[in-house]
Amino acid sequence: MLCDDSATVRAAMARVLEADPGIRIVARVANGQEAVAALERMPPALRPQVVLLDLEMPVMDGMTALPLLLREAPRPVVIVASALTQRGAAAAMAALRAGAADYVPKPGAAGGGLNDPAFRAEVLAKVKGWARMGAGPAPRAATPPRPAPMPPLRGLRAIGLGCSTGGPQALAGFVQGLVRPLPVPLLVVQHMPAGFTAMLADHLHRLGRLPVAEARDGEALRAGRLYLARGDRHLVVEGGAGGLVARLSDAPPENFCRPAVDPLFRSLAATCGGAVLALILTGMGQDGLAGCRAIAAAGGAVLAQDEASSVVWGMPGAVAKAGLARALLPPAGLAEQVLAACAGRAGAVA
Repeated sequence: MLCDDSATVRAAMARVLEADPGIRIVARVANGQEAVAALERMPPALRPQVVLLDLEMPVMDGMTALPLLLREAPRPVVIVASALTQRGAAAAMAALRAGAADYVPKPGAAGGGLNDPAFRAEVLAKVKGWARMGAGPAPRAATPPRPAPMPPLRGLRAIGLGCSTGGPQALAGFVQGLVRPLPVPLLVVQHMPAGFTAMLADHLHRLGRLPVAEARDGEALRAGRLYLARGDRHLVVEGGAGGLVARLSDAPPENFCRPAVDPLFRSLAATCGGAVLALILTGMGQDGLAGCRAIAAAGGAVLAQDEASSVVWGMPGAVAKAGLARALLPPAGLAEQVLAACAGRAGAVA
């Protein structure tokens, strides 16, 4: 179901989605009230698996409609669409907290608009990925047997994590699994436009597990904190007199992304050697693969998200197929492994 007050946007989005033979649009509506009414009228067997919901609409906006849509059975996956602004980013993160599975940022005309190939690929991946997984981020299947805990990683200095499509929900699940303080800094690259990363940092900080903020250039990295790469800036680390220091870089995009995972992981391998634990979560493409190779070659350890819990098993799949991952697990399971690995790192958390 497409829900947007602009007939032009609805038509353009329909063209994007129906270009894929695996997607069928069952309804096009102009506001949240029409979306709720349409869903109520449909026989359960014909209701949409996914609702693509604009947040800013007259009559009934997306945030008002969201809980009404989610109470229907069968429960649809709701992906919200928000403007590429700080206000739009804040609304998207609020929608995730309210039960939306994911978001797509609406591109501006300067970037090619709805015809931008990157936007089209992102929309298709998210719609198909979430439809495959079922009703949003709720558990859908029995958890596979847990592997043995990782042995403690002595001398661990940092943890690096990379993710893309489906990443905000996976990150939230991972962070919620960190039931004990981390004795080292956690550095995260999520493919996300400028403006959205500040809102994502706030979203993760509200979970209450550890302090979360965008990384600042020249900042000394402290144990027990999560540092998120800023939109449109690479995040790398270097050694300093007192430990690790964050650096933000305007270097060209890698793997069509800035921030990208590979620059962070390469810098961790160069600065910390084998005293690094790397994680790759859901995402398209293979950003992070080269960086994981560098970390593994330096003696560090790599973990990746499993296919069943990934919206898109591109990035973690590439690492798994290369034989670099010690374990493939859902986000909560990865958090358990990280805590086990940190058992070998003594020291106070700042």
